[in-house]
Amino acid sequence: MAETNRIKEIPDNEMTAAQKKVFADLIAGRGKLLGPYKIWIHSPKFAAAMETIGTFLNKASSLAEREVELVICIIANHWRGEYVWAAHVKRCLELGYKQAVFDAMRAGQTPTFEHERERAIFDLATIAMAPGGGSDEVFDRAEKLLGRNGVAEVLGLLGYYSAVSMGMKLHRVPIPKPA
Repeated sequence: MAETNRIKEIPDNEMTAAQKKVFADLIAGRGKLLGPYKIWIHSPKFAAAMETIGTFLNKASSLAEREVELVICIIANHWRGEYVWAAHVKRCLELGYKQAVFDAMRAGQTPTFEHERERAIFDLATIAMAPGGGSDEVFDRAEKLLGRNGVAEVLGLLGYYSAVSMGMKLHRVPIPKPA
């Protein structure tokens, strides 16, 4: 038997003005209402802050879309956030990644990347998710290839999508069926 989805929807007529504003801002920034906000909307100030961060990271960061999507898949895999993993692996494949990259991640192996920046992102994320400060060589390579702004944005994506992955997993949001 399937587990029950734990998202508690708030009917429009029961939303506070703050909750309605967050949803309006989200649609203005992203073009649609995204699942994690149905979780976060119960704390409108938190949801608003996450909307600002999420929209920046996805729409205005210094990282290319392929790089953003890679970071999302890395952290979704780390948390075994299957909803996030399924949605963003699909997008990565559309953006030209090979399935072997994601098969390697699932197997706990280091994938082969076509671009040096992508390998730097993977390695930076790997040391960021592990105990300790990580190797200077990995950090320095990431800084050289991505810049300090890119390093900061990778870390921001790891944090933001940790919250997304954990929230969707904890709330048992079903994985969409492939189209």
